[in-house]
Amino acid sequence: MEIDIEIEGLDAPSAGPVRTLPGAAYTSAEVFRWELERLFEGGWPCVAASEQVAEPGARLAVRVGNEGILLVRDEERRLRGFFNVCRHRGHELLEPGTTDRVRVQKCPYHAWVYGLDGALLATPRFDPPDGFGRADHGLVPLPVVEWHGLVFANCSGDAPAFAQLVGSLESLVAGHEPERLRCCASHTYEVAANWKLLVENYHECYHCRSIHPELCRVTPPDSGTNLAPDGAWIGGPMELMEHAQTMSLDGRSLGIPLRGLDQQARRRVFYFGYFPNLLLSLHPDYVMVHRLEPLAPDHTRVECRWLFPPEALEQSGFDPAYAVDFWDLTNRQDWSACESVQRGVRSRGYRPGFLGGREDAVAAFIRLVTDCYRRGGLDGMLPYGS
Repeated sequence: MEIDIEIEGLDAPSAGPVRTLPGAAYTSAEVFRWELERLFEGGWPCVAASEQVAEPGARLAVRVGNEGILLVRDEERRLRGFFNVCRHRGHELLEPGTTDRVRVQKCPYHAWVYGLDGALLATPRFDPPDGFGRADHGLVPLPVVEWHGLVFANCSGDAPAFAQLVGSLESLVAGHEPERLRCCASHTYEVAANWKLLVENYHECYHCRSIHPELCRVTPPDSGTNLAPDGAWIGGPMELMEHAQTMSLDGRSLGIPLRGLDQQARRRVFYFGYFPNLLLSLHPDYVMVHRLEPLAPDHTRVECRWLFPPEALEQSGFDPAYAVDFWDLTNRQDWSACESVQRGVRSRGYRPGFLGGREDAVAAFIRLVTDCYRRGGLDGMLPYGS
């Protein structure tokens, strides 16, 4: 499928001022289907947290675009990915969005049984035709990767290497050790806006003085800088106010600083967006993760998780609300703004708008999306930003 949308001024950084995408990029069902196929099914989106399938036998069924994926932790604690499809008649092995823990995998339709490694073990009451062999009818695997406590999957099987997409983001995230932290709270939001509008909003603080008074009391909204990426990611640090220890309503931290950070990192909050659907907010004392799941051109589910070091949890009376309440308020302010923009881009009066210097990360994201449109996906446009 090819997309025929005109995008002005984005041939190259030297082609002139960058504008927002045309309305069709945010509203068209055709564009949305293409993005699901090429950027989500054809990329390495984040699909879950490792702790959701931590123990042997743990399973989690998720959706990526139009595909169903079954994540399974085998006896050796290796994470495996399969298409959530029984090899008999196509029934799902586990209902999407649910989790369980099993010794073997049994299809709920006709009770075919598979091992945790996907091998077909039993076909009860089945009268097999000549030539049928169990060894040829195991679950169909797909590539999965675990990275700092997060799970990524490639449905198409032909995406660029995951390490190529992550690039130097690996070294920027490593000191915060997200894989070591514990999830103490999670919220799921339903936002009536295109997934790209949420990412664009995340990548600039030009709007902060207008809609985030609480945020502006703990971080200077013009303090953000963006690093030069060498993969499919965008972002950089913002400074904390002198009185603030972290991002909270009063700037105080009721947790413990992350052990792997130097003094400079303890005075910053890092905001990174990994393409297409992961937003990583790295604080001195906790990590916040947003995972975006596009549901329709104008509808996105957002799973937000707050992660804290185990030492904080050992403190008497530890309560993650100091971080959760701050970002839940900020998130809802952002979602309201994104929903308003979604209504605006549907208007006959909408025209792509120019981006200013304080929206450089938004411009980088739009260039990345535009490159994908023109090249047919992620392949062929990496390393991005080099």
